[in-house]
Amino acid sequence: MSPARPNATRADIIAMLRDGHSNSRIMRDLHCDKQRVRRIRTELDLPAYVPAEQTRTLEEKWATHTRPVDGGHLEWTGERNSTVGTPVMRYKEESYSPAAVAFQIKHGREAEGYAIADCGLKHCIAPDHVEDEAGRRRNREQLRYLMGGRERKPYCNYGHDQAEHGRYEPDGTAYCEACKVVRKQAERATAKASA
Repeated sequence: MSPARPNATRADIIAMLRDGHSNSRIMRDLHCDKQRVRRIRTELDLPAYVPAEQTRTLEEKWATHTRPVDGGHLEWTGERNSTVGTPVMRYKEESYSPAAVAFQIKHGREAEGYAIADCGLKHCIAPDHVEDEAGRRRNREQLRYLMGGRERKPYCNYGHDQAEHGRYEPDGTAYCEACKVVRKQAERATAKASA
């Protein structure tokens, strides 16, 4: 911070205005009247000060909250959901998933379903590690075949169409999402009844 200057010159004020500083910052640094700074800004037809935060793109803001981690991973250093710790990013009054932004950076399109990293590091947001639901399904299905697995049956044992409900575990094991939902509901009901 510069030393106190009781009588800031017009040239001093103009220099700070041209450097892109706010009226408040100029008033603070030069110890001058804010109205005088505003008047000079208007006389010179200079635009109002806009904080850098408001001019950043979604991707630029995302990048300010990332930190590289060994193995090519990226860690989110910004806000997290308070209940489960999932990374969250606010941008221009909207809430975004940092993983979805990473997916969009890599693929140039919005994710289909949830975008998450399939690399093994919880909440990794490295664009090369994040996939959407379709990408995860494709990668896991390919792994299944590489590991000698057979093609998934068109219907599960309970008749659910696997084109709609079929999913794969990270190791390529096939399962039915509809059956999984029914099983979890039954487990909750049992736990609630015994409580």
